[in-house]
Amino acid sequence: MSIEYDNVKAWYIVQTVQKMEDQCKTNIEQRIKSLNMQDYIFQVFIPKVKTVYKTKKGIEKTKDELIYPGYIFIEMIVTEDSWFIVRNTPLVTGFLGSSGGGTQPVPLTDSEIIPILKQGGIKIEYNIDFKVGDTVEIVSGNYVGQSGIVESIDLEKQTAKVVVEFLGRSTSTDFAFNEIKANK
Repeated sequence: MSIEYDNVKAWYIVQTVQKMEDQCKTNIEQRIKSLNMQDYIFQVFIPKVKTVYKTKKGIEKTKDELIYPGYIFIEMIVTEDSWFIVRNTPLVTGFLGSSGGGTQPVPLTDSEIIPILKQGGIKIEYNIDFKVGDTVEIVSGNYVGQSGIVESIDLEKQTAKVVVEFLGRSTSTDFAFNEIKANK
């Protein structure tokens, strides 16, 4: 049985032993370097928030608190090698969305990972190749294959309002960034 790989950079959730997330992250990062996998495994991220608490003596202190205990987020291109390296790292118990038996892990969608990254303090870089006024092609959804003009861009929601022709009328419709691409 052979598994098909997409060779697309995406975020995945890795399950780990609870309270060992930082050590697991270190293990993965060491394996990335020692096995020269920097071109396939890009970021290892543990979402944390700073919380303020008072000691018994009334002194305020801060500590990092895990948002998702037992989970690590990894941005990677899943290949047979990269997947093998991560899942066989000490303290990794598996990929979320992979039920074992060689089933490929399921990547997170942008709408799932972006709030997690923001919550954990990671700044999001938007990689769009169009601006307001540009003509774009719709690459997925109901309007696939049609062109339209970008009317506005919402970086927070990762959408663009595009004016498209529908039944002879101009219609303004919101599209996710990954549903459109610049006409060149």
